[in-house]
Amino acid sequence: EILTPAGLGQVKIFTELGRFMLAPFGLLVTKVTHKKQTYRTYLGVDASAVNLLRPAMYGAYHHITNMDRPEGPTEIVDVVGSLCENNDKFAIQRELPVSQIGDTLVIHDTGAHGFSMGYQYNAKLRSSEILLEENGQARMIRRAETPEDYFATLYGFDFEK
Repeated sequence: EILTPAGLGQVKIFTELGRFMLAPFGLLVTKVTHKKQTYRTYLGVDASAVNLLRPAMYGAYHHITNMDRPEGPTEIVDVVGSLCENNDKFAIQRELPVSQIGDTLVIHDTGAHGFSMGYQYNAKLRSSEILLEENGQARMIRRAETPEDYFATLYGFDFEK
């Protein structure tokens, strides 16, 4: 209706729909493990860029909800992972409800680039994946890695030679 009258009837539009279709259906669930208040307030969590690379790689925005304190007084924080890298951050100077160690945070819209971009940097093992089914039941579809999984490719080599 638009292209043909404009003389563009032969134009084809191609797009990669992975992020558009899948991102809203993934969540990264993590716990606050540390809180540091210096010139900034940092919330350390048990997840890291190995679980969700997009914010570290290109500063992607992902909404974060504190499930234990969804409302109330707020503070400006950096939400940071557990790697020894200065870009392992899920949020920079983000306004969130005041959080405490042990709080559960949910990082939204990770479906297209969460586990699929995961890796084992700094010996961090990949986490499990849980599928929320249409009937409301949760089912593990991928177990968490173990140290044996991490070293499995070394088994069978004779290192004494």
